[in-house]
This record gives sequence, structure tokens and C-alpha cells, in this order.
Amino acid sequence: MDFDLSPDQLALRDAAREFLDDQCPPRRIRAAHESASGWDAELWAAMVDLGWLGVALPESDGGLGFGLVELAVLMEETGRHTNPTPWTQNAIAIAVAHRADDAELVSRLLTGAPACVVWSPRPGSLTAASDHRITGRSDPVAFASVATMAIVVAAEADGSGDGSRDGSGVFVVEIDADVRPARDSAMDLSRPLGRFDFDGVPARRIGGPELVEFLLDVAATAASIELLGASEVAMTLAVEYAKERVQFGRPIGSFQAVKHRCADMLVDVEGIRSSAYWAAWCLSVGDPDASIAASTAKIWATDASKRVMASALQVHGGIGFTWEHDLHLYMKRAQFDQVSFGDASFHRDRLGRALRVKVESGVSVL
Repeated sequence: MDFDLSPDQLALRDAAREFLDDQCPPRRIRAAHESASGWDAELWAAMVDLGWLGVALPESDGGLGFGLVELAVLMEETGRHTNPTPWTQNAIAIAVAHRADDAELVSRLLTGAPACVVWSPRPGSLTAASDHRITGRSDPVAFASVATMAIVVAAEADGSGDGSRDGSGVFVVEIDADVRPARDSAMDLSRPLGRFDFDGVPARRIGGPELVEFLLDVAATAASIELLGASEVAMTLAVEYAKERVQFGRPIGSFQAVKHRCADMLVDVEGIRSSAYWAAWCLSVGDPDASIAASTAKIWATDASKRVMASALQVHGGIGFTWEHDLHLYMKRAQFDQVSFGDASFHRDRLGRALRVKVESGVSVL
């Protein structure tokens, strides 16, 4: 079997990298972070014009006719550039809206209406009443302070009035001035963050538990792919620094301890790549093990990216901690992606439950 990207996928990757190298250098990321809004609306408009949001949609639905693997290719590049736009959030929302067969919502998202995705690992932190009004306080949400709509996962009441639940659903909340949270710059990790305080906010239901699982699969895979891009750049920065930094009359890259760290980083990065692209492929073809693949990818990407970032810091020494060095941009993005849509512990539990079902039904887990 050929596990390499196809010529079309490589061409897409190269075009995306060239565009982002030119339009999203570190100085532009810093400028977005230091701005009042915390994001780059001009860059966002340019990305929308390129049609990237529709890469995984059929042409009949206004997309480019590719799939979720090609979407992952673009996400890896935006991860490599710590892109200061809600592109990933919109891409997740579009995939969910398309699965829900909500053409109107897909159309709005494709035209660039900024969206955010609200999900929490804490059961019952967000609840939906029988009239679909949402109540609860969210975890920190990327681009909550600039989004015009939120895709919200909330526990649903069964209508009995006793507070019991019959599962979770996916809802669309329109964000106006009364709902939109302020940007919490103290929490910012290379993108604007905010917490929603929903108090009976009206919402529109677009799906139930199956759509919730699909949303989590797509979002966990997206976070894993972004961690791949950030980890690869952190590794590259460390390797280049090790070649140039001289200590005791020799480049530090000639020292065995540094060589081992760089080699270990490569193993981790390639491990993230294999697991994350497996998850993207499973989602693209509708493989029944898509949830297993997504949780596996998130576990590996979370743990491995922590090791990569730590090693990159060690290789750089004190300079890696400074605002002036680019490494901290990738560290901050990785810290948020590591806990977004479930950390490694959450996904180990989820993976264990999925594998147990297979074992109990007599199906091989291999």
C-alpha cells in the first residue's frame, strides 16, 4: 500500500505553504495577538476567497470536491503557521453541518461567518431544556469573542422535569452582543479565547448523540493535525539552532545528548503524523473505527507534542522562553490544542470504552 500523499494532495500542501509563508509570518501573528480583537480579519478574508473552507465538500454543495484527508493537509499547514483565524473552527463546523444535512448553515459558514465550537469533557456543564434553550458555563473557547455563531454540544433534558438526561445534542446558537463573551487576554494562547455564560439562550437543534460523536471525532482529529504542524516546526527550529549554536568550540548538535533529543523529536513527530492521518482517512471513508482512530490520534499527538516542545526548549536553552523567539508561539498553540476536545486522559477512557465493546462482541481489536 502507498501511504504517501498523492500528487494532488502534495500540490495542495505546497500551494497552502507558499501562501501562508507569505501571508502569515510570525510578525503578523504577533500583531494579531497584540490587537484589540486578537485575530487577523484580513487574512481570514483571503483564506475564505481561496475556497479552503469547502475543500472537503462535494462540488454540488459549493465545495472543491476533495475530502477530509485534503482538509487535514490544510490543517497541518495552518498548524505550522499558528494561523490567527477561526479557520479550523469553521472547518469543523462545516463538516458537522454537512453531516447534519443543513445546507443553509453550510452556506453561511462557507461565506466566512466566523464560528466557534463549544464542547466540554465535563458532563452536564451545558444543558439544553426541552425548548432547546442552553444553560451553563463553557470551558475556554477559541474565537468565542469574535464568532457570529456557536456550534454547541449540550446535554438534553428528557422533558420529565427531574433533570435527568437522555443524551447530548448539537445546537446552533446565534451570537449577539448579549451572548458574546469578552476576550480574556490573560488566557490567550496564540488565539482569542472566551467563556460563554449561557442563561437560557435560544438555540436550534441540528443533531443528536451520533452527530455529537462525529463532531468529537472531527475536532479531535483537527487538534491532532494542528499539533503535528506545530511540533514539526518546533523540531525544525531546534535542529537548525543546534547546528548554529556553538558551545565549547563545537556546534551543540554534535553533542550526543542533543542528538538523542533531536532524534526522539523526529520519532514523535512521525508518530503524530501516522496516527493523525489515519484518523483523517477513517473519517473520510466512513470507517467504523473512526472514533477509535480519532481518540488514538489525540492521545498520541497530545503526549508526543508535549515531549517535542520540552525537547525543543531544552535545545534552545533560555532563548526559547522569550517573546522575541518564535518557538513560544508554537508552544502556546500546542498547549491549547493538547486540551481541546478532550485531553489524553479523556481519550484513553473513550478509547478503552470503544475497544471493550469490540472485545465483548467478539471482534478483534487489531
